[in-house]
Amino acid sequence: MSREVNRVGIVGTGVMGVGIAQIAAQAGLQVALFDKRDGAVSAARDGLQATFDKLVGKGKVSRESADAALLHLKVAESMADLADCDVIIEAIVEDLEAKQALFTDLEAIVSRECILATNTSSLSVTAIASGLSCPGRVAGFHFFNPVPLMKVVEVADGIDTDNAVVDTLLELASRLGHAGVHAQDTPGFIVNHAGRAYSTEGLMILEESVAAPEDIDHILREEAGFRMGPLELLDLTGLDVSHPAMESIFEQFYHDPRYRPSYVTQQMLKGNRLGRKTGVGFYRYEGGRKADAFAPQPVPKVSHVPPIWVGCEDAAERDQVMALLESLGGRVESSGSPSEEALCLLLPFGEDAVSASAHFGVAPERTLCLDALQSLDRHRTLMMTPVTRQDMREAAHALLASDGVGVTVIRDSVGFVSQRVLASVVNLACDIAQRGIATPTDIDNAVRLGLNYPHGPLAWGDALGPKRLLAILERINALTGDPRYRPSPWLRRRATLGVSLLHEASSIR
Repeated sequence: MSREVNRVGIVGTGVMGVGIAQIAAQAGLQVALFDKRDGAVSAARDGLQATFDKLVGKGKVSRESADAALLHLKVAESMADLADCDVIIEAIVEDLEAKQALFTDLEAIVSRECILATNTSSLSVTAIASGLSCPGRVAGFHFFNPVPLMKVVEVADGIDTDNAVVDTLLELASRLGHAGVHAQDTPGFIVNHAGRAYSTEGLMILEESVAAPEDIDHILREEAGFRMGPLELLDLTGLDVSHPAMESIFEQFYHDPRYRPSYVTQQMLKGNRLGRKTGVGFYRYEGGRKADAFAPQPVPKVSHVPPIWVGCEDAAERDQVMALLESLGGRVESSGSPSEEALCLLLPFGEDAVSASAHFGVAPERTLCLDALQSLDRHRTLMMTPVTRQDMREAAHALLASDGVGVTVIRDSVGFVSQRVLASVVNLACDIAQRGIATPTDIDNAVRLGLNYPHGPLAWGDALGPKRLLAILERINALTGDPRYRPSPWLRRRATLGVSLLHEASSIR
């Protein structure tokens, strides 16, 4: 049963603390701001007044509501001024000892009913609460930056957290205009845990020299629908933040290969190539913006396109691609095997081009593969074998780009770019569900809102096809021998049964 919340204390007036204070004041709560640094609270309140003035000027809030919100903000001169708070949200430095010491001090001041919430993104809630006489009052209350715009907050319960505390914080999240998602106290909670698949798989593809950074990012934006590619996202957050976070998750999960960091980012971190903040990362920056505009791969000019033979395990998919090629003016062979001069266009799932050419029994010198996991109307990825002839590559590129749809050619790779990234994203979300860290619905809401993915990963997996994703992972796992691609039991069981990845098993109690 939840508790009534009217007065909220916020300790720490950095970016996160100020953002939380803003939405709490706008929600009509009484907010007490405290920071041990001299002048920090007054500066934060002045900054919030300027923020409200800007919102009024842009017509986003009325003058009356802005003034009312400002009146709800009070400066706490000392920690003792937080004594009558119903909830205190800690938003100080991400240091376990500092948070433990703060909560010990707060416990001596507040009532036994006061909830102590930590905005930690990476530390254990259980560890933070471990030294308290009443650890059941402590829970994670993890917001995302910028707080007013990122409409999700993770409520994470430690091993001793009372159910009423979780219920209260979930209701408070809703009152603040955010979606509250309930997570168990595990490394990365939901969002930072689920986000490991996107960044680490993008780095693996780069490590294998499958494509240049700009091509990897371009494929995942245009073909898969992500707002930012993984490498430009790492440049945005900064490798001084992202690489230690990758290492931390890897360590906390006892070196599970799913979370393996990359030596590429380690070297870049040592060389101070952090991204936008240092002017160079995977890209160069001037004034915080990319210095070089993206240039797509140039479309070759060819005088002759050979006949094309299409190989695919799915007859319906093969027919669709054959129809596309014919609409572009291609001459398509419909026989059971290609002629001696044919360009062999294969549509593999999970395999690399060499394995696919062996699978279909075609000449690797005349082979290219096309990624058909998603719609071919947005973007098209072609993959070569190491021995694909230049004339075949240029003919395939020119034909498939002739209707104006972008084409990117990559080197040989298990699962292209999109297939292996999307399969990894969905598979990790399935693993989070299998571990009982959060409900399938909360996983999808948290990832969609916290990471700005176009879909929740489990719903996305349903749209792509659980059976197909399972096949992609099984083949990548078999070809690479890398356990990072082992399919989650959650995915395997639901794909086998033909049910949604959002389906929860019946309770046993």
